[in-house]
Amino acid sequence: MTLPTVSASAQTLRHLPTPARPRLDPADVEVPDGYDVEVVLAGLSMPTGMAFADDGTLFLIEGGSTWPPRPYLPARILRYAPRGGDPRGGDPAGDLAVFGEEPPERPRGATVHGGYLYVADKGDYHSSIVRYGLSTGERTVVVDGLPDSGWHEPGGPVFGPDGLMYFAQGSVSRNGVVLPQDYGADLARHPAAHDAPGQDVVLTGDNVDTYDVTAQYPYPVETGAFKPFGVPANRTERVAGARKCSTGVWRAQPDGTGMELLAWGVRNPYGMAFGEDGELYVSDNGFAEAGERAVANDPDRIWRIRNARTEPGSVRTPDWYGFPDICADGRPVWEQRHLPQRGRPARRLIAEPPAWAGPPAYVELPHSGMANMDVCRSDLFGHRGRLFACEWGSLAPLTSPRSQDVDHGFRVIGVDVAKGTAGDFLRNRHPGPASAHGTGGIERPVDCAFSPDGRSLYVLDFGVSHVDGGRHVSYGHTGVLWRITRR
Repeated sequence: MTLPTVSASAQTLRHLPTPARPRLDPADVEVPDGYDVEVVLAGLSMPTGMAFADDGTLFLIEGGSTWPPRPYLPARILRYAPRGGDPRGGDPAGDLAVFGEEPPERPRGATVHGGYLYVADKGDYHSSIVRYGLSTGERTVVVDGLPDSGWHEPGGPVFGPDGLMYFAQGSVSRNGVVLPQDYGADLARHPAAHDAPGQDVVLTGDNVDTYDVTAQYPYPVETGAFKPFGVPANRTERVAGARKCSTGVWRAQPDGTGMELLAWGVRNPYGMAFGEDGELYVSDNGFAEAGERAVANDPDRIWRIRNARTEPGSVRTPDWYGFPDICADGRPVWEQRHLPQRGRPARRLIAEPPAWAGPPAYVELPHSGMANMDVCRSDLFGHRGRLFACEWGSLAPLTSPRSQDVDHGFRVIGVDVAKGTAGDFLRNRHPGPASAHGTGGIERPVDCAFSPDGRSLYVLDFGVSHVDGGRHVSYGHTGVLWRITRR
């Protein structure tokens, strides 16, 4: 199936047939001097990731939707092949076709390696990694059974300098214990779902008191760490670690064999990238300041996964990066600076925690929504060696009652991982998403990727997704692919 595409003039982009996003205008987007911004594709529905093949073909992931009140939208893998001019991505015009389809709301990140397109699939009860033959389109599941059915996302996949596949999976619960708020995610369909640790842990037995959303009446109920909703934990109870845990980071052969757990305790490891220094960097989102285990002022961050530098098969004990008890600053969730304005303060869940693997390579403002990343490997674009990280943006006030958190994110930053510093690279002229100001700029950057020739940075914009009262509402056909090129 070929999708019709036309070269849209600037005038056309200012009068789009989508009421939620009626205009696009690159002039409303700020980038450093010497760079130009343009729209490559518009009208995408919930795009979540993308990947370049060596010949310049770009694969785009549309996540799709089944959530009410949104209409059904299919989850598609689109193939965008530039035509004319530079075959490695120099021409914004091209042919767009459907390469494959996944179940709605499941596909996330993607990468191309060895003649295959690899896609992280959020799944239903378990997440997986699937791959498609580029020449045949044949779909194969190479990794399955990662605990999911909850709030957070699979990460990657990416391939390292060693030729191995690296991937991740976020937490089932929002803040460490399955609570009623989690039934707004996938747990309503899978009430037995819960987090699983990556190594043996001893619990405090400090359970969270709440109400039973599965009962006819709101009876009180207790829930413990690493337990299904309504199941308490006992003091000094030992929970066995699992290789297929939640909050984990793994590596495996390209066919999924030889799976090795490198790390756990990474709350939402959506973005993954290898730097020119050979290190694996993983983005992560901080705790929410909401609910019966609320945590305040937890920064978003980028972790350096130390065990990715080890010999394959040599990791006996995975590193622990803090979830569910330690924030990105290395402080416990129950310390004064992390006590919430709204919600119930968190208590210790793990009685004998492993050693913390921090600090992060980079610390960002809370609720910035750090997402996918890519590394500049070209002198042609400039900023060589910088890690370009998308910030999807805040969901406050759902995730934070603090007014200063509302505009965090909604940009792409360039990170100097050696110094732990960053600066804006792409943002709107006014903080926040374009729809908040009625302008034609960016909404929610979810992924970025450099073209194979190293001349351009492509930025995938999820589209309009805002908090309306107590609801989180997203709109189809509002996603955009932007391109930034150095003059």
